[in-house]
Amino acid sequence: MGSCHNCGAPLNHRRVKQDFWIKEKLVVVENVPAAVCGQCGERIVNATTARRVLTMLSDPQFLSAAPTISVPRVRYKLTCG
Repeated sequence: MGSCHNCGAPLNHRRVKQDFWIKEKLVVVENVPAAVCGQCGERIVNATTARRVLTMLSDPQFLSAAPTISVPRVRYKLTCG
C-alpha cells in the first residue's frame, strides 16, 4: 500500500467518513475507501474514488434523497466562563 508522504509510517486500507461543505451545508459521505496513516491520520483516496464522490455530490436528486443528521453548532468565544 505504501507509506505516508507526511510522516513515512505505513498506510492501511480503511473505510472512512469524509465531510464536505457544499453551499454552506455540511455533507458527510460514509464508507469511503481510503489509505489511512496509523501514525498521523493522513487520508488518501485514489482518483477513481474521488471522481465517484464528486459525481455523487454533484447530483441534486442524490443529495435530496439522503438522510440527514443533526450536529451541534457553537461559536468560538475569546473568553469562556
